[in-house]
Formats: sequence, structure tokens, C-alpha cells
Amino acid sequence: MTILIDRNSSRASAKVEAQVFYFYMALSCMAVAFLGFAPTYWVPMAKGSLSSAPVVHLHGLLFFAWTLYFVFQSWLAASGRIARHRSVGMIGVSLATAMTIMGFLAAVNTMKRSAAAGLADDGIAFAIVPLSGILFFAVVFALAIINVRNREAHKRLMLLASISILDAAVARWFLTFLAPPGPAGPPPVPVTIAPALVAYLLLVAAIVFDWRTRGRPHPVYLYGGAALVAVKLLNWPISTTTAWHSLAGGILALAQ
Repeated sequence: MTILIDRNSSRASAKVEAQVFYFYMALSCMAVAFLGFAPTYWVPMAKGSLSSAPVVHLHGLLFFAWTLYFVFQSWLAASGRIARHRSVGMIGVSLATAMTIMGFLAAVNTMKRSAAAGLADDGIAFAIVPLSGILFFAVVFALAIINVRNREAHKRLMLLASISILDAAVARWFLTFLAPPGPAGPPPVPVTIAPALVAYLLLVAAIVFDWRTRGRPHPVYLYGGAALVAVKLLNWPISTTTAWHSLAGGILALAQ
């Protein structure tokens, strides 16, 4: 009887630890998003020196709102308010849908600005970064909704989706402090890889936590993480192909 009680107590403790861990991971995602965009968005906006198209502001608002929503949902789950967590889930569906649409529009806006500056080819090549990123987010989020009754898969898919959109925030610090001086324009696709790998360290932390608590990483992290890294690495060679330039160039032509 004592052994059974100890086992049940251990399982309950592990469950609480996992719930708190995902809450702190959500807080980490929010912190990365806020601090990442601080030098190029939040601080200039506070000073009144930021000049951006409305689509950029709406895009930023929605994506940062996602991190706040993710923190709130993680807090509800960690505090045991599962019914409330599920009822608020519909907000997440609407928010993720809006993010997908605005992510696409923001990528098109970047291509249009690049074309206006005489850098159409550079803008078309770079467009694969935000477009593949928002597509990956949308697919993983959809899988999280499909697996809503599978708590172990659902929470990991939600974390994977949130981590997948943090590379842009980390990249702002690279561009602010490491980019060489030169004319404004979209950065080369290869330089987006390093910031992404830094952002993905949060995924490494989640894998380590799984290893410590489960004895092995969850398949979501293994397959989803591998897909995330593969998409990021494949952006570079695909962005140079004629097929991509035809596809993205066609989107740009329709938008003009």
C-alpha cells in the first residue's frame, strides 16, 4: 500500500512539474518575442520614430498576441482549469487563422517594397523565409487542434508551433548588431539560418525535459523538430530555383 501511494504521489508530482514547465516555456517564448523585436519595433514605436505599413503593425500585433495567448492557455492548464482552457481554445483558432493570413500579406508586402527599391529578385528569394515559416506554423497548429484530446501530443505541438515563429525575433538582434552597413533590403536567405537555430534552443530544452521525465523525447519533438530544421535549411537552396522565383514572382505580380 505504501509503495502504491508513493507511486501515485510521484506521478502526480511529475504531472505538476510538466504543467509548470510548459507554462515557463510559454513565458520564454513571449520574452524572446518581446525582447527580439525591442530594438527594431517596440523601442522605435515608443519613441514615435517607427514608420511602417499598417499590414506590418497588424502582423506584429497578431503575432505578439499569440505569445500572450499561449502564456494564458499554459497558465490555465498548469492551474488545472482545463474546462476554461478548452473554452478559450476557439480564440486560438481565430487568432492562428488571422496570423496565417497576415503572415502571407506581410511577406507579399516585403516583396513589393523590395521590388520598389529595385531589389525584386532579392525580395522574391527572401519571401520563402516568412512564407515557409507561416505555413509550418499553420500545419503544426492544425495538427495540435486535431490532437486536442491527446494532451501529450497537443501541448507539444502548441509549443513547437510557438517556437517555430520565434526566428524572426532573434534575427532582429543579429541584424541590429551584426549586419554590415549597406543599403536597406531583404537579407540573404542563408543569414536567417543562424538566428533560427538560436531560437530552436528552446526546443532543445523541451527535448531535454522529456528525456529527464519520460526517458525519451516525444515523437512530436523528434519528427516535428526534424521537419522544422529541414524547412529552415531547405529555404536556401529552394530560394535560388527557377520554380520558386516563378511561383513567388507570380504572387508578386498579382499583388501589384
